[in-house]
Amino acid sequence: MHLTARGTDEASGWYQKAFGAEELTRLVVPDGRLIHVQLRIGTLTLMLADEFPELKSFGPQHYDGTYSAIYLHVDDVTAAWQQAVHAGATVIRPLNDTYWGQREGQLLDPFGHRWGLTQHLRDVPLPELQELTTQTFTQHR
Repeated sequence: MHLTARGTDEASGWYQKAFGAEELTRLVVPDGRLIHVQLRIGTLTLMLADEFPELKSFGPQHYDGTYSAIYLHVDDVTAAWQQAVHAGATVIRPLNDTYWGQREGQLLDPFGHRWGLTQHLRDVPLPELQELTTQTFTQHR
């Protein structure tokens, strides 16, 4: 996964604080911008870079946001959620137990990226999952 952000140095620090990321690598170009910062969050490897307009590489703030989301599956979603919110994440969708067997919610980081945090609660057989999906979306029309 590769993310572009305005302020990659700050983003790296924020991901360390919010998600317990470990910074593995950092490469700086002569003008001081970061072209490569490699982080590890659990089993996820994440690469970050500053915006490089000359390469047509922009973060979500350039486009007034993004819909895509990075999902982190964790053992204790409540603790992970509290850590991220305490670090300054904005709640998009609060934590909730879902019909598909997850406890999940969605946050926005200060750099415009969406993060879903999830914890597995139970296995839901596919026929039941399809029925619950149909019921849920029929009710919301």
